[in-house]
Amino acid sequence: MALFIFPPLFVAAWPFVNALIDVVPPASAKMRQDTLKIVSASGGPEHSFAIEVATSEKEKALGLMFRTELSDGQGMLFPYTAERVMQMWMHNTYIALDMVFIRADGTIARIEERAEPLSDRVISSDSPVLAVLELPGGAAARLGIKAGDKVRYPIFSGT
Repeated sequence: MALFIFPPLFVAAWPFVNALIDVVPPASAKMRQDTLKIVSASGGPEHSFAIEVATSEKEKALGLMFRTELSDGQGMLFPYTAERVMQMWMHNTYIALDMVFIRADGTIARIEERAEPLSDRVISSDSPVLAVLELPGGAAARLGIKAGDKVRYPIFSGT
């Protein structure tokens, strides 16, 4: 009897399942790809990152949620049209991240190192910024990236 009941229930639920897939795309889905550089304010080495750019509101809301890895040299940029105090969180994010908060002139304002995976704690830029760059947890310390360094990317005026 269950075999005859299950198929109609599954067919009836299919639109809901399809909508859920649209809301939660696979963790492997990629956004627009680009390259970004960080230059040390103290004359240290320049670091290049292969980034995904989250431009739409849907992409920004998804961010790096559900991903299980982010390799060295990779990141995700969240650009905005005007500077403002940004607030991020790690909801449904399985990997530790460094959040690099960047002013309109490309100067790094602040870095939140090793943000805790799966945390709903709000992480603030503490001052107006134009973008947030997420890197693998520990990358900023390992590479010597600090507040005051410059990010080179077309949206920043000082680059």
